[in-house]
Amino acid sequence: MIHDLSHVVSDGMPVYPGDPEVHVQAGLTIAADGVDVARLTMGSHTGTHVDAPSHTVPGGRTMASVGLDELVGDAIVLRVRVGEGETYGWRDLDPQGALPETLPSIALISTGWDAFFTDDRRRLRHPALDPAAARMLIDRGVHVIAVDTLSPDPTGGAAFPVHDVVLGSDHLIVENVRGVATLPDRVRVGFFPLRICGDGAPVRAVAFT
Repeated sequence: MIHDLSHVVSDGMPVYPGDPEVHVQAGLTIAADGVDVARLTMGSHTGTHVDAPSHTVPGGRTMASVGLDELVGDAIVLRVRVGEGETYGWRDLDPQGALPETLPSIALISTGWDAFFTDDRRRLRHPALDPAAARMLIDRGVHVIAVDTLSPDPTGGAAFPVHDVVLGSDHLIVENVRGVATLPDRVRVGFFPLRICGDGAPVRAVAFT
């Protein structure tokens, strides 16, 4: 079975504060031009998307250097339940102390906050990952950390400590995944980005069960 973990890209959809607004408008029409062609205006971090290291790291890799083999692989689903605006750490990710020393290359973190993607207030008050826990994931073999929130860091702050840990060590972040809560604990995942030479790209995120 294929599970689509992506938000729909649509005109006026929510974006990270300060990011370019999304506009999907008619460029050509069947009535006037014989074909329908949409004109798209959006930022590189629209909807469900991947952050390349160059997003926050001067001189870091751009999407042109990110291979599909980095974005497809076995994943572990980590489920946390914390409150609005709270930070979750390693004990929240591994409350039973049962996670193995070596983890799959992709970690999907489910907070349930994808349900509030269109809620103007709660979307911005999402839970955030403790950077020390991000470091633990990387130390155990995780290359891609994917979250169902706008960011693994608190939104609206001036600092990006989780981005510093993950992108700063040449790993990748995927933001705004959806539907992770319905997946089994281990799953095969693929994030398929537009081939943009830049600091990030929208992805079609897919899980296979």
